[in-house]
Amino acid sequence: MENQYGICRVAIAPLRADASDKAEIVSQLLFGDHVEIIQKEERWWLVQNGYDGYEGWMDYKQLAPISQNEFADMHDCRLFAPLSYNNVLKAADGSLYHLSAGSNLPFYKAGFCFTGDEKFEVTFEPHDAEKANFEQDIVSTCRFFQNIPYLWGGKNVFGLDCSGFTQTVFKLLNIKLNRDAAQQAEQGELVGFLAECKAGDVAFFDNAEGKITHVGIMMSNDEIIHASGKVRIDPIDDQGIFNKELGRYTHKLRIIKRFVE
Repeated sequence: MENQYGICRVAIAPLRADASDKAEIVSQLLFGDHVEIIQKEERWWLVQNGYDGYEGWMDYKQLAPISQNEFADMHDCRLFAPLSYNNVLKAADGSLYHLSAGSNLPFYKAGFCFTGDEKFEVTFEPHDAEKANFEQDIVSTCRFFQNIPYLWGGKNVFGLDCSGFTQTVFKLLNIKLNRDAAQQAEQGELVGFLAECKAGDVAFFDNAEGKITHVGIMMSNDEIIHASGKVRIDPIDDQGIFNKELGRYTHKLRIIKRFVE
């Protein structure tokens, strides 16, 4: 099959483990995410996210076609929907699209963005990730997502999983993280001791089998923000995350990585 490419034309599109509405949601596409189409089975297409390489099945009606050159150009997208709950696009027919923070604004020009042949008026000021200052912006960016509920596979302001949270925060600050916690743990530079941590370092946690299953962002060397039930701030020490509401440790610390010196 010749290479084929698409771009997400709805605010949020689920990526599923199999070609079925009943299949597990493994991740999500946000508006403007670009994909390569790997396989087609009637209304279900297997796609690979151009941003992080993640694969999943989706309803083809949620995609607009783009060329290979447009797909390549999308790799450099740095204009996103900002940290707001009022990110509205207006379609040519006057209908509205409400975007989650961190959504792409593909091929943005003079107040408009495009998905294939569809044109949308951008009614807000785009967030330019290249102008972000990691050290100054990391804490406030994390706090914007505080109290958003946990959702397996979630990457939007109404539901996030732990690695979806870290990936979205870092995307807004112009740093590309992989999708899953174990994949993210392979990136960055190792921080030797918790006492050496600073805001923006990323902590990873493992289960009884030694598999990394959780991730969060350090707010300081003794506090972490992470998605567990909801996006929350908890104390952390060398043993792991302590949940005051439950009165116990909930996640065992494995390693800490740094992405900005």
